[in-house]
Amino acid sequence: MVTLCSYPDHMSAMDSDSTTNGDRSGQTGLGTEENPSEKRRGPVVLRRGQRDEATTTDQRLLDSRGPSDWVHTDPWRVLRIQAEFVEGFGSLAEVPKAVTVFGSARTPREHPEYAVGRRLGAELAGAGFAVITGGGPGTMEAANRGCQEAGGFSVGLGIELPFEQGLNPWVDLGVNFRYFFARKTMFVKYSQAFIGLPGGFGTLDELFEALTLVQTKKVTKFPVVLFGSDYWGGLYDWLRDSVHAGGKIGDKDLALLHVTDDIDDAVRVVNEAYQAWEDVH
Repeated sequence: MVTLCSYPDHMSAMDSDSTTNGDRSGQTGLGTEENPSEKRRGPVVLRRGQRDEATTTDQRLLDSRGPSDWVHTDPWRVLRIQAEFVEGFGSLAEVPKAVTVFGSARTPREHPEYAVGRRLGAELAGAGFAVITGGGPGTMEAANRGCQEAGGFSVGLGIELPFEQGLNPWVDLGVNFRYFFARKTMFVKYSQAFIGLPGGFGTLDELFEALTLVQTKKVTKFPVVLFGSDYWGGLYDWLRDSVHAGGKIGDKDLALLHVTDDIDDAVRVVNEAYQAWEDVH
């Protein structure tokens, strides 16, 4: 049972954190009268002049150089962090078997990688898997879209950022997070596999976190697939020729990665790993 409490006087409602939604009108500034720009702070929507906040929730949490009154507000942030986990667990508890697909938010819809993500989402849905993404645009949107159009269950886990849009329109179930670590927990807890499409720092962050969790056996029977050998080949070669050759990882660690250019092969790896997991559970 969760008890809700009000914030103390020294902690304003403006500090209760946000998920940036961007300018839904597609314009800068205040948007239009019927479709104003907005910013989200958790469940709170801020519009027009109320949107002006210089920092995000993660910034305020991690900034040790801030005023000393953080000493008094951090214990209350723990309650918000707890609430974020409760909300995530409650919202995602009934999600069927699922695969998390990572990829760039910057991929335009006309790019071939968008078409790949859309096909991948559809094939995963056809194999009986829900698709979980970061809920943003680009290849995340493509995977959600392919899954949703194929009749699958499409999930988006958004995050408060100062520069990205809200959840894409092909998300059936969306949860917005203030804190990266809470969101990452949901990706791992409710997925049976990770598939990485070409992406940037966010994709790399999730990739290496997943590999570390598998390597240290925090999660088991959890395949990590990298789609696109032209894009990921250089990274794999570096891991093999520098990291592995230098004794920093072992043979089993390198084998955790599966690089492919074939959607059917990616789905096969996911299916086989899930069947192996079912056999021992």
